[in-house]
Amino acid sequence: MSKLKIAVIIGSTRPTRFADIPAKWILDQANAVPEIEAEIVDLRDFPLPFFDEAASNLWAPSQNEVAVAWQKKIASYDGYIFVVAEYNHSITGALKNALDQSYVDWNKKAFGAIAYGAMGGARALEHLRAIGIELHMASTRSAVHIATGDFFKVHPGFGGSGNLADIEASIAPSAKAMLEELVFWAGAAKAARG
Repeated sequence: MSKLKIAVIIGSTRPTRFADIPAKWILDQANAVPEIEAEIVDLRDFPLPFFDEAASNLWAPSQNEVAVAWQKKIASYDGYIFVVAEYNHSITGALKNALDQSYVDWNKKAFGAIAYGAMGGARALEHLRAIGIELHMASTRSAVHIATGDFFKVHPGFGGSGNLADIEASIAPSAKAMLEELVFWAGAAKAARG
């Protein structure tokens, strides 16, 4: 089987976001796995309007050119790793909107995540998993959670180093487990779709 094409989706668009640091780290971890070819997909590159189509693209083709470009981009991958920032116990509005802008393009694919925020982004990730079920996606059991103490160690805005290598001992085992599961589920889904 050819390599699995995996998108590392940065789920925050804030100018001061922390997401770039974990995105680059998990991208390197993913590309070290022989079965994966990963690349970053940044929501900033897709200035999506708030979802305002007549219906989901399950029922009617989208009219907005940016939404159509987003759908084509998402469709080109076998699976995803979401970089999840927790905002008020959930995912960002930008990520929810991006998920809503497509439907069929997520179907029968797998995803994992690297999450950060209060409780290591666990509450946001649980919301993402529930949304993923509706989109006919399979979530890995394992995920990377950057807990508050580690978050402050590496977040430059709080005097941190900006280097996830400083907390690698606490997050690398979960990254390894998540990536192994992603290879299995994304590979199984790709074979079934084929």
